[in-house]
Amino acid sequence: MKYSKKYVILYIITKSELGGAQKNIYDLIANIHKNYEFNLATSRFGFLTEVVSSLDVSVYLISNLNRDIKLSSDFLAIKECISLIKKIKPDIIHAHSSKAGVIARIAGWICKIPVVFTAHGWGFTPGSPKLRGFVALISEKLLTLLTAKLICVSESDRQLALSLGVGNQNLLRTIHNGIANIPVPIANPSQQPPQLIMVARFNEQKDHSTLLQAIAQLSNHPIHLSLVGSGSSLELCKDLAHSLGIAERVSFLGDRTDVPNLLAQSQIFILTTHYEGLPISILEAMRAGLPVVATSVNGIPEEVEHGKTGLLVPRKDVQGLANALQTLIQSPDFRQQMGEAGRQKFEQEFTVERMINETKAVYEEIFKQKAKEIFKQKAKKLLQSFP
Repeated sequence: MKYSKKYVILYIITKSELGGAQKNIYDLIANIHKNYEFNLATSRFGFLTEVVSSLDVSVYLISNLNRDIKLSSDFLAIKECISLIKKIKPDIIHAHSSKAGVIARIAGWICKIPVVFTAHGWGFTPGSPKLRGFVALISEKLLTLLTAKLICVSESDRQLALSLGVGNQNLLRTIHNGIANIPVPIANPSQQPPQLIMVARFNEQKDHSTLLQAIAQLSNHPIHLSLVGSGSSLELCKDLAHSLGIAERVSFLGDRTDVPNLLAQSQIFILTTHYEGLPISILEAMRAGLPVVATSVNGIPEEVEHGKTGLLVPRKDVQGLANALQTLIQSPDFRQQMGEAGRQKFEQEFTVERMINETKAVYEEIFKQKAKEIFKQKAKKLLQSFP
């Protein structure tokens, strides 16, 4: 489809930290070029603002945009967002992360600008805190009235929303996350002894505790676990490793910029978690040719085929996780087969090109709808001009 103008897109996200939602925005900006002008708004400078600095992107800070609910600062964030919208006059606002989704949709509705919201996992998903889940569910039901399109990163999330009355078939779209199929070092899963790795923030969403307890049950195997990431629960996890007597078998590496190399040096990728959307860390592991052991929640089964590209275990199941890890630790050939199947599944279903094309189709649908509305308004005015 050809356009006669350059469309202005405003991306809004709560934080600029290293994470899946931020990588999603970067890939959209870096790979959609023709006929689009991009702007980015976030609360602070960080990973995302840094990586887009080399691209032709205008960056703005919304200082009152915070993750926690605080009515006074949230009201100020809406005012800041409205001022920014009036300044850059976007054709579409595309919000990512829960708080940014709230602020952007209210401000967009006030300014009469269509807002697309990508939900990187719902706040009301099973496994999330109950009170927060209740508030999130009520909020999302109300905010759908202010949403042009609502993108879910997994079909599981779309079905959950439909079952709870959040949106409808026309509003909700599933667009799986995708990552660039760039040349990366490929792992050798069959190498012995296997090195284990998990890449995830240390927070209430991720379940490092279950993993550490499972590792403690595998004392007869010469394995080593690397944990990449930082966050509020990091020190508690270090203390747990010491109390379980596995401190020497676990490395806490902090945030790293060389994750592809770390994956290539590993033989098994793990993600234990309470709830997810569609984690990009698993896609990166599949791209590197690693078998995956993960918690069977939300969109993860859409990435990991149990018994083919990896093994899935129930949430908080220490013994089940230990058994799954032991199965792969004892079978280098099985690891190799799973890693190759995972790499193939990534190439077929989870590339950034597919994600880009499906997201552009959403934008184009909104542009067409806007054009129809403008045409109707002009036609109505023309008819009214006749005596």
